[in-house]
Amino acid sequence: MRVYLHTFGCKANQYDTETVRQALEDGGATVVDQWGEADVAVVNSCTVTHVAEAKMRGLVRRMARERRDIRTVVMGCAAALDDGSIARLPGVAGVVGGGDPVAVLKVLDIPAPAAGSPLRAFARGGRGWLKIQDGCDEHCTFCATTLARGDSRSRLPATVVEEARALSQNHAELVLTGVHIGSYGADLEGESLGTLVERLVVEVPEVRFRLSSVEATEVDDRLADLLLDAPEHLAPHLHAPLQSGSDRVLKRMGRHWYTAARYQDRIEWLAARAPAFGLGADVMVGFPGETGADHRATLEVVQSLPFTYLHVFPYSERPGTVGGRLGVPVEPRIAAQRSAELRETGLAKGAAYRAGRDGQYADIVITGRSHGRYQGLTEDYLEIELETEAPVERRFEAELRTANGRIMAEVSGTRCQVSGRMAEPLAPGP
Repeated sequence: MRVYLHTFGCKANQYDTETVRQALEDGGATVVDQWGEADVAVVNSCTVTHVAEAKMRGLVRRMARERRDIRTVVMGCAAALDDGSIARLPGVAGVVGGGDPVAVLKVLDIPAPAAGSPLRAFARGGRGWLKIQDGCDEHCTFCATTLARGDSRSRLPATVVEEARALSQNHAELVLTGVHIGSYGADLEGESLGTLVERLVVEVPEVRFRLSSVEATEVDDRLADLLLDAPEHLAPHLHAPLQSGSDRVLKRMGRHWYTAARYQDRIEWLAARAPAFGLGADVMVGFPGETGADHRATLEVVQSLPFTYLHVFPYSERPGTVGGRLGVPVEPRIAAQRSAELRETGLAKGAAYRAGRDGQYADIVITGRSHGRYQGLTEDYLEIELETEAPVERRFEAELRTANGRIMAEVSGTRCQVSGRMAEPLAPGP
């Protein structure tokens, strides 16, 4: 059986797809790169925005239209909330809520491999994702992910370490992911995200770990020490969702655990102590009731902090969430103007940060190849391209130099060029 896999959404979804891929291959199936070559397609769905869900439905319809014989299984978050409409899409043979590979294989009549086998490798290249928990106990009024994924559930530390060891054979960087990773350990006695990362860097020291999206106020002292004192083990990079710089809007969003001032204080404390520090955030515009004053408050917070990139996205009403009952969203034209203003600010901050890296060293992990050239990622989330086709180490150090608005690096006589943008922003979290 030839199977095509496609993923919409966040790193947690991407991880789930990889577990399905490994289970399929262990069960004797062949994973192919093009759905035109496949007997079956497995589509991992996202429900963060209506756009993501619409794209999934569009892909399923297109595959059925162009390949009448293809069978499609839709899994993931949108599938978990399906009211029957996904199941009625043409060519859909099954709908599997969540990311259980055994359930996917059951729909395809493929024997499931032995349970508990750790994920060994990601097909995507030099970096791998390591899911440490799933679900979320918070109830942000705009988020359907909690409805789809359920309560927060932490994986046992020993299981996480075992999988990290397996993945370390193929990847130089592992990104710790989940739905709400800052809550890790709340359901395990004596455990926290800080204690887990501390154990990982001791027991799997050859890997550079990176945090995916994590709340700024959930970066405890253990994590802060590792980010600042052990950047070779834990990348000095934080993607900390802000969503809004207005306390009034944050309350309406149900984000009760921080204020704009608390967010600022924690970020400023960390950034002031790190020689190189990649800082990104999710920022939502157009939430119901957002005023011009609320937008200006957000803009002021963004301008005051050392962000190196932003992920700005418009509010999207999701079925089953409270947000839809909080009033009319901001007019699309005004939301677009606010988005553009925030994006422009984020781009300017990113450019200034890159210029400030002149003469500094970077810890670079090779992430893959494109058009015959190696691609890499620095510890602070800068993408690079190596101007060579010769073999290189999967991780190395290089000095960065600014020239004509670009950042270059010399690696044993090989020039590396840092692109004019940060790496791909993380998908918005719950």
